[in-house]
Amino acid sequence: MRVGSFVLAAQFPGQGQGEALHRAVRSAEAAEEAGLDSVWLAEHHFVPYGTCPSAVTLAALLLGRTSRIRVGTAVSVLPTVHPVALGEQAALLHLTSGGRFSLGVGRGGPWVDLEVFGAGLEAFETGFPEALDLLLRWLREPAVGAAGERFAFRQVPVVPRPSEALTEEPGPEVLVACTSAASVRLAAERGLPMLLGMHVGDEEKAEMVALWRDHARASGRTAREIHEAGHVSAGVCQIADRRTDAVETLVKAMPGWLKQGLEAHVTVDDRKRAMRDPVAYTELLCGLHPVGTPRLCADRLAATAERTGISRFALLVEGSGDLAATEENVWRLGTEVLPQVR
Repeated sequence: MRVGSFVLAAQFPGQGQGEALHRAVRSAEAAEEAGLDSVWLAEHHFVPYGTCPSAVTLAALLLGRTSRIRVGTAVSVLPTVHPVALGEQAALLHLTSGGRFSLGVGRGGPWVDLEVFGAGLEAFETGFPEALDLLLRWLREPAVGAAGERFAFRQVPVVPRPSEALTEEPGPEVLVACTSAASVRLAAERGLPMLLGMHVGDEEKAEMVALWRDHARASGRTAREIHEAGHVSAGVCQIADRRTDAVETLVKAMPGWLKQGLEAHVTVDDRKRAMRDPVAYTELLCGLHPVGTPRLCADRLAATAERTGISRFALLVEGSGDLAATEENVWRLGTEVLPQVR
């Protein structure tokens, strides 16, 4: 089992954006110190829900400050960036970090981001497969040209090449955030592992994994490819000597952050959307994920792995909103929970 932290750089009420980013960086450094396997970085624009607007940029900083831990994006929002530009950055981080970088990509949402970056609503609604395929070609081929609906350009050489030899593993791991049957099929047909969100429980994740396997088989993927897919399950982790204390920490802090963060999202076409009740959502997360004593957290991770077949985790550890408490939470995850699940 491989357990990592999920870093949103969340801005809690009363905090500055620099404070949120400092906590994000420090929690990632603490993850390596505590023996975690990975750090996964979220990306958001124009909202305090998450103050990191470029997961690949923050990944570059953290790869430079660490020596062992894997650093991944969860996710880089593909509709708001050119796939070739993202591919170049991913190749650069892959090569200069000794292969410690993972590129998670997702479709994002129908947010005003699409207007600001000029991508348009079509990039979100229909353009993701074209962008994903162009990105994958850039990471796997020596030269790439495009003649699609959104991207069209003459063939150009790939520099730097993620791998100098065509027969070797071509470059950084690529994962796809999946929230629907369509996205599961998209990932499976390309043989890409899934990033599954923290808002769904074990049963739904198990169903998505089963669906992925069905589509992967139908697409001609080998039994080994299917078995070694390496899906990642996102969740929340808060550790305390008593479960009631862990839950209380999150219920006191997270609803305020969720309320101001989620309310700040603006749709690109002014469509109406329903927002989760922040308190009820926090309580749901506490019930779904490892929140409680070290033993309970280890059992919860083991149960999820057994039910879903997923053995990689990205756990939100900054739910208290406090730097010192976050560092302690990371340390306890690495020193008190990981030894039990390994």
